[in-house]
Amino acid sequence: MLDYKKTGAFLAAKRKQAQLTQAEVAQKLGVSFQAVSKWENGTLPNVELLAELALLLGTTVDEILAGKERHETAYSYSKAGVDISYTDAMKREMAQYMKPEDPRVLNGLGPFASLYDIDFPKICHPVLVLKSEEPGSKQKLAMEYGYGESVCHDMINHLVNDIMVMGAVPLAVLDTIVCGNAEKETIKSFVKGISEACQENGCSLVGGETSIQPQVVEKGVYILTSSIAGIISREKIIDGSAVKEGDVVLAVASNGLHTNGYTLVRMLMEQMPQCKLEKIQGETFLEQIMKPHTSYRKAILEILECSGLHGMAHITGGGIQGNLCRIIPDGLCAKIDLSKIKTLPVLRYIQTLGAIEEAEMLSTFNCGVGLSVVVEESRAEQVIKKISRYHSCYEIGRIRKGTEKVVFHGKLNWENN
Repeated sequence: MLDYKKTGAFLAAKRKQAQLTQAEVAQKLGVSFQAVSKWENGTLPNVELLAELALLLGTTVDEILAGKERHETAYSYSKAGVDISYTDAMKREMAQYMKPEDPRVLNGLGPFASLYDIDFPKICHPVLVLKSEEPGSKQKLAMEYGYGESVCHDMINHLVNDIMVMGAVPLAVLDTIVCGNAEKETIKSFVKGISEACQENGCSLVGGETSIQPQVVEKGVYILTSSIAGIISREKIIDGSAVKEGDVVLAVASNGLHTNGYTLVRMLMEQMPQCKLEKIQGETFLEQIMKPHTSYRKAILEILECSGLHGMAHITGGGIQGNLCRIIPDGLCAKIDLSKIKTLPVLRYIQTLGAIEEAEMLSTFNCGVGLSVVVEESRAEQVIKKISRYHSCYEIGRIRKGTEKVVFHGKLNWENN
C-alpha cells in the first residue's frame, strides 16, 4: 500500500536536489503550482504526468511510489529500462479499449489469458481459421510521419481479408506491441486503433501484450503484430479446390499499396525525398501511400452464399501471380489479361519515379487489384454486381488447362484508371 506522506517527502527532496522550485516544476509539466504542492503533500499525479515528473527529477516511477531512492550500486529492472509500476498503470488505462460487447468474450484485461466461448450450435463442424500478421515496413513510415493509429487499421484489415478469403467469419484478435520504451500516448493510440479496426470488422480485441525490450529495440521504435481467429463450417471452406476450367477470374480494386512494397518505396523516398510532397489526384504522395489497407469484409459477406464461388485470393506480397496461384488446382491455369487491369495513379508514379520494370511492379505491388475472385461463368455477373456495391469489380481472366498456375498476357496500361 502506498505511503503518500513518504512519497510526498521524497518528491520534495528530489525537486530540491534538482534545484527546481514548485513553480518551475509546474511550468515544465504544464500544470498549476497548486498541483505540485498537492503532490508533495500526499497525492500523486496521473500515470502520464508521473512518468514525466520522474524524468524531470531524475528518478523513476518505482522510486517515487516506494518513496525512496534505490542504492546507487543496486541493480533494478527500472534502471535497466523497464519501469513495472508505470507500465502496469499504463495497461490499466488501456482497459477502456478492451471492453468488447461480444458476449462470447468471457473476461477482460487482467487474467493470464483470454477466454472466448466457441459454442456455435448452428455450425455442425466448426473449424477455427488462424492467422498472424504485421504491417511490415509501412509501420516505420507510420511512426515517422504520424500515422501510428492508421497503421493499426492496415494490420487488422489485412488479417481479416486473409481469413475471409477462405470463407471464415472473424471472431477475435490478440495484439502484441514490442518497443524500446513505453510512451503512454503512443501505446494508447495503437490500442485504440486496433480496437476500432476490430469493431469495424465485426470482431473483438480480446487481449494482447506490450513487451518493453530496451536492450533489443531502440528507444522510439515500435513493432506491431496481431493474430486473429475466425470460424467456418468445415463443409463451407473455400480453398480453391472447386476451381474448374471455364471459371472467370475477377479483380476487386485496391485503394493503393495496401501493406506491400514499402521497403522499395522507402528506398525511393530516401534517394528522392522531394517525392513526398508530389501531388497525385489532389493528395500528396505520402497521403496516397499511407491510406489504410482496404477491408473487403462487407463485399465478401455479400458473396459467401453465392453458388459458383470457387476461390478468393488476397493480393499481398508477391502480387497477383504470387497469391492467385495458391488457389489454382494442379493442371489448371489462370490466364490473366494485364491490359484489363485498372492500375492506380500512385503506382504509375512509383513506376516512373524508379524506372521500375513491369515484371518488378507485378511481383512487388498489387497493381490495383486487392482481391481476386474465381467464380463460375454463369454466376460472374451476379458476383460482380454484389461486390460493386462496395468496390470496383471486373473480369481480368479465365481458368484454362495448363501446367503454370498463373500466366500473364498483354501489358499493364498505366492510363487505364
